[in-house]
Amino acid sequence: MDRKVRIFDILSNNNTIKIALLAEMMDISQVTLRKDLDDLDKLGIVHRSHGYVSLDGADETSKRIAFCYSIKRRIAKAAAQVVEEGETVMLESGSCCALFAEELALAKKNITIVTNSSYIADYVYRFPTIKVILLGGYFQAESRVLIGSMVAKCAEGFYTDKFFLGTDGFIPGKAFTGKDHLRVETALGLSQYADKIFILTESAKFHRRGAYSLLPLENIDGVFTDEKIPKEAEAALTSNNVQLYKVSAGTTGVI
Repeated sequence: MDRKVRIFDILSNNNTIKIALLAEMMDISQVTLRKDLDDLDKLGIVHRSHGYVSLDGADETSKRIAFCYSIKRRIAKAAAQVVEEGETVMLESGSCCALFAEELALAKKNITIVTNSSYIADYVYRFPTIKVILLGGYFQAESRVLIGSMVAKCAEGFYTDKFFLGTDGFIPGKAFTGKDHLRVETALGLSQYADKIFILTESAKFHRRGAYSLLPLENIDGVFTDEKIPKEAEAALTSNNVQLYKVSAGTTGVI
């Protein structure tokens, strides 16, 4: 198992833990563990203090990356396969989208990312294979995303090959949903400037409902999720001609 996955699994259950105990639980040296924690600390995903490591102090998106990390990483890898080298893609904020941006940077060349997420821009800026265009707007600090009508106005100059975004919930047979109306309005505005639209989400989101309709199913070209997607949701997607990409719960790849 990837060490990061193991770290996130343990922190998801304990939130705060002694570094010495974490190294013992993982059966690795503290020196090796500290190198991994240094990388995660720089990304803002974990917080280290006086011999302890925790998820406290991490921002909203960083905390969400830690939960279901292995599934989100597999979703990101699968989604990267539908992007061709040299393409321009648009990304909305979210933990799956951040990992997807990193997968693009690792697996593709000459990719341009247009995004309203300063978190994603910061997450991949160090990769020379990625160009990032950050759209302007009202800054929502808790999620490090730019929102509002100005974002869509900035996007008018672009027409991207594909738009990838996350979701907060799902209403079977109707639409994906969001919790924040300004985030939803921003995503709807951005969706006008993409040829194809893809949702990236772990299957747990299909059991939740947001207060606002994000995108109707007929506007979506594909959904990347895991094999635990409810049968009712799967049927609703396929009946609306949405291409479903399911990653295995135990291995990489798409089933």
